[in-house]
Amino acid sequence: MLETHRRPRMFVARLDSRTESTPLARYLLRAYLSGLPAGERYSDTAELLLGELFANAVQHSDAPDEHHIEIRFTLTGSRLRLEVHDAGTNHPTLRISSPADEHGRGLLLVNELAERWGYDSRPGGTGKYVWAHIAPSSSLVTA
Repeated sequence: MLETHRRPRMFVARLDSRTESTPLARYLLRAYLSGLPAGERYSDTAELLLGELFANAVQHSDAPDEHHIEIRFTLTGSRLRLEVHDAGTNHPTLRISSPADEHGRGLLLVNELAERWGYDSRPGGTGKYVWAHIAPSSSLVTA
């Protein structure tokens, strides 16, 4: 019997624009990755970055609170692509935080840990999405 390998489909979910939705976004990502043959090679970095991008969309979006935040995950080649869509008009800005700052390091983490990242306008012209490409980790640490 000939075995064919199917590419995983894109996962899409719309969540409430609330800080309390961040753990649900990470849980959905874990579930998506658990269905991939080597999903664990992305999990630590992907969960951290998705949490940062989602929290930024909640905190910094100028869209009304009743608008949802959409998350998307897909495997493109050997890279995991994360997207966080919101209806806001403001764009993410990488800034340098002082050691005394309690916030403001999320995009620095994204910049350091993602292979590439950026943002673009949403199709249809309402809002934007921030995306990040994550390379699989080269080795797993086992206890």
